[in-house]
Amino acid sequence: MIKKILVAFDDSEASYRAFDFASELAEKFKAKLILLAIVRLPEPTTSLEMGAILDDAKEHYEMAFQELRDRTNPKGIDFVTSVEVGHPPEHIVALAERDHVDLIVMGRRGRTQVGRFILGSTSERVLRYAHCAVTVVK
Repeated sequence: MIKKILVAFDDSEASYRAFDFASELAEKFKAKLILLAIVRLPEPTTSLEMGAILDDAKEHYEMAFQELRDRTNPKGIDFVTSVEVGHPPEHIVALAERDHVDLIVMGRRGRTQVGRFILGSTSERVLRYAHCAVTVVK
């Protein structure tokens, strides 16, 4: 039984499709949804730059999360959100383990010709190291 679903969200088209897929599953199984956005900082970054980048990212993602709440409100699906800083695969896998997630759902973004035939590095790493099932949505 699926009780908790983690959606890796980066505001791409693929992550919106992943959210839609996960919200359908959440509705069907009465599961809790967790949305995770991860901000990658440029290196090197000063603490002043880091604060400004993180504030901008949180504001950006909060607007996207509100849009998703509006879309799922008629279905009665609520979710919790988190914006973290760091390396996406590590944070996705760590949160999934920490919160005892049953399923990770994420979008696939292949931007090059080669990308059409292989998974992105984030998807590949999450698939390799996650303790639970992972669904990659095209």
